[in-house]
Amino acid sequence: MTLIDESPAPQGAGDSGTPLLEVRDLHVEFHTRDGVAKAVNGVNYTVNAGETLAVLGESGSGKSVTAQAIMGILDMPPGRIPKGEILFRGQDMLKMSGEERRKIRGARIAMIFQDALSSLNPVYSVGFQLGEMFRVHRGLSKKDARAKAVELMDRVKIPAAAQRVDDYPHQFSGGMRQRIMIAMALALEPDLIIADEPTTALDVTVQAQVMDLLAELQREYNMGLILITHDLGVVADVADKIAVMYAGRIVETAPVHELYKRPAHPYTKGLLESIPRLDRKGQELYAIKGLPPNLTRIPTGCAFNPRCPQATDLCRTEVPALFPVTEQDGAELAGRGSACHYWKETLHG
Repeated sequence: MTLIDESPAPQGAGDSGTPLLEVRDLHVEFHTRDGVAKAVNGVNYTVNAGETLAVLGESGSGKSVTAQAIMGILDMPPGRIPKGEILFRGQDMLKMSGEERRKIRGARIAMIFQDALSSLNPVYSVGFQLGEMFRVHRGLSKKDARAKAVELMDRVKIPAAAQRVDDYPHQFSGGMRQRIMIAMALALEPDLIIADEPTTALDVTVQAQVMDLLAELQREYNMGLILITHDLGVVADVADKIAVMYAGRIVETAPVHELYKRPAHPYTKGLLESIPRLDRKGQELYAIKGLPPNLTRIPTGCAFNPRCPQATDLCRTEVPALFPVTEQDGAELAGRGSACHYWKETLHG
């Protein structure tokens, strides 16, 4: 098999024709003492250059496992990918050798993890860790790699980068550590970045700064961005489209503002209603009843049916497809889909 060319792709590559990334019918399972946990059950989505896809869902919905499968960092075993395709610029990464995947990881697809402190090595300076990307992948000298590290720290707006390049991770605040993680992801100018809960444990002001920085860098480099989060408030201003996951499946897709205005799945509607709002001061917050399902014993039919206020016998027996969502007159709504037998009642009700 021919290796993917590591040279930088032309600006705008992936905008026409072949998507930058395409996930097709992906399944991931884990073999445990309690049985087979079906973590991802037929996920499909695409990301183009310069586009941001937000993947939303509760813990255990499969959003991070899907990202790990894309990156090729699943623990296998106990993890297993029994079915599916992960196409990067049209080539299936699941059919590549380990060496071929390593050439893509970091250089063409990079990941920002949610816990920067545990992701950074505490015994090495941040400058050494940033420079290592250039030493390993670009063959730069130690001096040149250090200069690149300072340049990157400046790029992600870390004050006094030249003076702080030899500091250690614990000497930075949470927000600054997350900027360093973004700098590491950007080091080799990848085509696609996967950000897994990049604002976890940060205060609201710092969250906004980190998200604004990511959006600014994405525009500058024309990167694709997959933003994984459980926080609907984080993605409102940065995402182009949203995929909502539940029990390993995508249950709704929509352009970001369309989803906020008119959800077409009861789960999405419940998530939106649980967000505090200024116009509902003093009112009790809505909460989706029950708990997410045990992935070794996913309910028959629609996995959300035990928690859904409008579930019927059909929901308990038949798994809904991801139906195209339309207006009442039948006009199709671009980019919209809902895995609910009664999506019309949710959207138009």
